[in-house]
Amino acid sequence: MNRWLDRGITLLLLALMGWAGRSMLHWLLVAADWSVVTTNLPLYAVGSFPADQRWRPLLWMAALITLTLLTLLGPKRGWVRRWLPLLWIVMAPLGLWLLAGGLGLLPVGTRSWGGLTLTLLLTGGSGALALPLGILLALGRRSDLPVLRWSSAAYIELMRAVPLIAVLFFGQLLIPLFLPPGLEINRVLRAVVAFALFAAAYIAEDVRGGLQAIPPTQREAAAVLGLSPRQSLQLVVLPQALRVALPSLTNQAVGLLQNTSLMAILGLVELLGISRSLLANPAFIGRYLEVYLWLAAVYWLACTAMALLARHLEVQLDPARSAL
Repeated sequence: MNRWLDRGITLLLLALMGWAGRSMLHWLLVAADWSVVTTNLPLYAVGSFPADQRWRPLLWMAALITLTLLTLLGPKRGWVRRWLPLLWIVMAPLGLWLLAGGLGLLPVGTRSWGGLTLTLLLTGGSGALALPLGILLALGRRSDLPVLRWSSAAYIELMRAVPLIAVLFFGQLLIPLFLPPGLEINRVLRAVVAFALFAAAYIAEDVRGGLQAIPPTQREAAAVLGLSPRQSLQLVVLPQALRVALPSLTNQAVGLLQNTSLMAILGLVELLGISRSLLANPAFIGRYLEVYLWLAAVYWLACTAMALLARHLEVQLDPARSAL
């Protein structure tokens, strides 16, 4: 009796899944109007960047895609593999130069930046600042100096207790009030700083967890080999701690990418900001499902690429796994 009941429930669930899949496929291919997406692909990619200069952000995104494919699918040995870390390091400065201009390129103001380009730049710039700051906070929280330990703990707990949107409002609206007269920081830089200050607190806890996972015998072995405490931390403890914390750091990076959508509330036209502006256009009123489904697909692709890169890095850093 139970076996027949299980079979009936299985068949019912399969029928429901088949019906839902068929309905979704019919809507995707027949009922949906994708003109709101197809006619605005340049806007989604680069925002309101000048039309004659769009090759610059498109070139940067093409370089990111190429580098991602080389990292995941390229040869495991050779000169390409040796140069990959350096190429990843220069991606953020290269993107900033291509977007902002200068040094032979026409300057373009940050008001013209937008779309996927701005989302990636906010994520990359914030992550590049948050990671070293988070490591310093984690080390400070484990320091033997009471003032350094308490101040690091107070900063981490304060940032973890404040909503991200409040930090972003502070960065966009209140930071200019504390600057000297005549000194102004553009909105993109303020957003990067605010994201970095917020993410650093969570990264610090992830790194601290990695440091706690390293047994004391590692430091003792380093001391026996004649390494100083600084050298022991730099060469032995910290690399192992970062490898242990890599899955958690990946979660922080994915969350940082998704949280850039909050900047649409504050006037920056990243991916969500572009979508909101399109839905306000009378020509595309009512196309919410197409727009947000497309937006979800773009975020899914970007987050999946980040997760695959992190998984690849985790395998490369683990000698036991890389030997398999």
